[in-house]
Amino acid sequence: MTASTAVLRNIIDSVPVASSSAALPLVSPVTGEVYGHAPVSTAEEVDAAFAAASRAFETWKRTTPAQRQLLLFRLADALEAHAEEFADLESQDTGKPRANLVADEIVQSVDQLRFFAGAARDLDGRAAAEYAEGFTSYVRREPIGVVAQVTPWNYPLNMAVWKIGPALAAGNTVVLKPSETTPQTTVRLAEIAAEILPAGVFNVVLGDRETGRMLVEHPTPQLVAITGSVRAGMQVAASAARDLKRVHLELGGKAPALVFADADLDRAARGIVEAAFFNAGQDCTAATRVLVDAAVHDQLVAKLVAHTRDHAKTGAPDDPEAFFGPVNNPDQLVRVQGFVDRLPSHASIAIGGRRQGDAGCFFEATIVTGVRQDDEVVQQEIFGPVLTVQPFASEEEALTLANGVPYALAASVWTREHARALRFSRDLDFGCVWINAHIPFVSDMPHGGFKHSGYGKDLSIYGFEDYTRLKHVMASLD
Repeated sequence: MTASTAVLRNIIDSVPVASSSAALPLVSPVTGEVYGHAPVSTAEEVDAAFAAASRAFETWKRTTPAQRQLLLFRLADALEAHAEEFADLESQDTGKPRANLVADEIVQSVDQLRFFAGAARDLDGRAAAEYAEGFTSYVRREPIGVVAQVTPWNYPLNMAVWKIGPALAAGNTVVLKPSETTPQTTVRLAEIAAEILPAGVFNVVLGDRETGRMLVEHPTPQLVAITGSVRAGMQVAASAARDLKRVHLELGGKAPALVFADADLDRAARGIVEAAFFNAGQDCTAATRVLVDAAVHDQLVAKLVAHTRDHAKTGAPDDPEAFFGPVNNPDQLVRVQGFVDRLPSHASIAIGGRRQGDAGCFFEATIVTGVRQDDEVVQQEIFGPVLTVQPFASEEEALTLANGVPYALAASVWTREHARALRFSRDLDFGCVWINAHIPFVSDMPHGGFKHSGYGKDLSIYGFEDYTRLKHVMASLD
C-alpha cells in the first residue's frame, strides 16, 4: 500500500487477505479524484474474521495483564515510530491539514494506547471476604469475548484506538470495520499489529453499511461497539437485542456553549470558534450552539465573526493558512448545505454559508444568528462547520435551552463566577461539561453521553471496564 495507489486488503488472522468482492473507490475529499480502492467484504470473509478472532480468544484471554500491557506498549511505540506515515495516510483519506496532524491526533492515539496498556493491570473489584457465614466470596473481572467494532470517518485512527485499546487490554479479541471512505490508517495499524500481537487478536474487514450490518448481526460477537450516527446506533441496538448482545454506543452531539455576561468574551470567542470549526465541525463534541446572555449577545457575535474571519479558514492539506479541511464526502457536503439552504426567514447568516471552490468538499465556517429553539438547525446534528447563536435572559432559560435537544454528549460554561460554574456542571444533562474551555480530551477521563448520544464510555478506566464482565465466585469454607 502506498500513498498514491492504495489497494487495500482485509487483515484476517493477522494476514492481508484479498477480497473476492468488487472494490469501492477511495475518493479524495480535496480533489474528488480516485486514489485507491478497498473491498466490500463478503459474508464468507466476515465469517473468516470472526473464526480467527474466536480461535485467538482462547489463548489471548489467558494471557496475563502484564503480557497484554507489554504488547500494547510495543504497538504504541510502533505507532509513534510511524507517526509521519500515519499522518500522510490520514490526511489523504480525510483532507485534514497535514501540518498539525501528528501533534493533534497521532500523538494522542499513542498516549491512549499507552493508557489502556496500563489499565490492563488495574482490575477493580470488591475485596474477598466472608459476606455470608461459612463462605468466602470474591469477584473476577473477565474479558467478554469476541468484540465487533465499527468506526467512523471523522477521526479514523483515533476512533480505532479508542475501540481496540480497551478491548485488547481487557483480553478480548476484535473484528473491526472502519468507514469505507477512510480505511487506510486502520489497515496500516492492523498490519503493524500483526507483527506484534498474536494471530487473530485484531482483525479488520473493509466494506460498506452492509458489511457493518453483517458484523452486528453475526452470532459470534458478545459485544458490539460503534461510533456513528443516532440512526446507526438505533439500528445496532435493535439488531443486537434480538441476540442479547451487549452494545456500546457513542453517537451524535449538539453541544451548547453557555456564555455569561461576566465571561472573558475574547477568550470565549476564541475557544468556541476553535471548538466549532476544528475538523470542519465533524466532531460529536464540537461547539455547535452558542447560548449567550442577551446583554452581551451583539458583542459576542461580533467577536465570533471576527475570530472566524481571521482564523477559521478552510483549505487543502498543504495550505499553511488552513485551520480545517473539507467535509468528508459529497453526501456530507450536500447535508451541510441543506441545513443552510433550509434556514427559516427569521435566521441570518453572519458569516460563511457557502461551499468554497468547485472541486472537493470544502464549506466555509458559518455562523447563524436569530435562530429559535425548535428550528431544525438547532435541534439536529449537522456534523459540519455551522455554529448557531441564541440569546437568553436568565440562568433558568439558559439551562432550559441547553438541555432542550435530543443529544447529551458535551457542553461548556463560560463564566468567572465559581458557584455558577458548579451549578451548571451539576444541572447540564451532558456526559462532559467544560468550564471556560471546550473540546480538550485526556486519556484518563471518560467520554460518553446520555439520551440520543448513546451509552457506554470511551477512554479512561471506565471505558476499559465496559469491555469486561463480572463473575462472582463463592467458596464454602467447610
